[in-house]
Amino acid sequence: MDAGSSRSPIIRKMVSSDLPQIIDIDIKVLGKPRPEHWERKLALVEKRSNVSSLVAELDGKVVGFIIGDSSSWEYGVPENIGWIDTVGVDPDYQRKGIASMLFKKMGNNLKEVGVDSIYTLVTRRDWKLLKFFNSLGFQEGDMINLELDIN
Repeated sequence: MDAGSSRSPIIRKMVSSDLPQIIDIDIKVLGKPRPEHWERKLALVEKRSNVSSLVAELDGKVVGFIIGDSSSWEYGVPENIGWIDTVGVDPDYQRKGIASMLFKKMGNNLKEVGVDSIYTLVTRRDWKLLKFFNSLGFQEGDMINLELDIN
């Protein structure tokens, strides 16, 4: 599934050696390096169950990733709730179904550990991301996002 291929990537568990390629994808998407952010995030991923932090790999190259987890009763949210924290796909491989493949595998993994609902947060004006999650069947949920400006 490179730029002109129809091959599907391998979806597998995220490991610490994926860090450089995840950072590269993040730079391509956001236009700035954030290596410390990703080092902290992957350190947290390694401490979690890791059933839902995955990468899409094609010919030995990470072309996408998804980070999620199941709740552990944080903030009173029951443990049958799962979360999508972050999704990233290399711009050269976007619009080829990679994020959907990652989500499907993550959803199956979460279902196996007792999760029956998945939540995520999306900026209200991010139409592309809203459209993507809508295509997966997401809709507005019962939780309310609370925000406090401390400036």
